[in-house]
Amino acid sequence: MASKFYSIFSLKCPTCHRGELFPTPSFSFRQPFAQYKYCPACGQSYFPEPGFYYGAMFISYIGSGFFCLGVVMFLHWVLDWSMGASFAALIAIVAILFVWWFRVSRSAYLNLVFSFKPDIAAAVDAGALDIPPPDVVKST
Repeated sequence: MASKFYSIFSLKCPTCHRGELFPTPSFSFRQPFAQYKYCPACGQSYFPEPGFYYGAMFISYIGSGFFCLGVVMFLHWVLDWSMGASFAALIAIVAILFVWWFRVSRSAYLNLVFSFKPDIAAAVDAGALDIPPPDVVKST
């Protein structure tokens, strides 16, 4: 399945779509910002240069801004909630989805920079690549 959406929302490597980007599940909140340095399946670097993820910060900002506006407008205008209740609900929703959105933003940025390579995915499936266990970056 060579889809950008698959890679972004399943938090998989953009190059092979096999390796995980993060060592923990998104909703575990245990080590929420820990990320592998490179793909455990194909060896693709997830940190190609210092400051690489500044672009992901912009994706996160734009996406969360529109999401927050949409939630508050829906709750206030459509469901006729008070403004205070709408913002309280928004804060609860954002608190639950924060780590997931952080990770999806990073995944989306990686998928903008790197593309799927079917030959590497085939080599991963065949077990032809010898990749050592990846290091984990604790906080970036």
